[in-house]
Amino acid sequence: MKICLVCSHGGHLTETMQILEAFAGHELIFATYHSSREAEVASLGRAYFTENIGASARRMFLALFWALRVLRCEKPDLILSLGAEIALPFIYWGKLLGIKTVFIESWCRVEDLSKTGRLVYPIVDVFWVQWPQLLAVCGPKAQYKGAVI
Repeated sequence: MKICLVCSHGGHLTETMQILEAFAGHELIFATYHSSREAEVASLGRAYFTENIGASARRMFLALFWALRVLRCEKPDLILSLGAEIALPFIYWGKLLGIKTVFIESWCRVEDLSKTGRLVYPIVDVFWVQWPQLLAVCGPKAQYKGAVI
């Protein structure tokens, strides 16, 4: 199975790295931001890097086209993300392209969902939270199976 792991740099990337053993035997593609960890990420599979989107509408617009190019080139079977905003174009394009999507809310989200979590919840195929109390603020799609990191 070809899995596209999408995450921002920093903590989201660290959380993604902590669950890599779950994907042993699968082909991995990474989509993340330029950072000092590029060589580390590229050593684990094919990697695509872009500028940090942050709160910039212009960079999000550009990221929509970048994400589509990555997905059309790689044709992954699954898109999985632990956040943040970089997940949005991949998950939305993934749904339009018929790719299964999974979002895991960050371990640091204990009492409420992230903005990204709220935006992808309606369309993602699988939505996991890492704290049981988050189930009360989510809809019935959310699942808690323990912390993944």
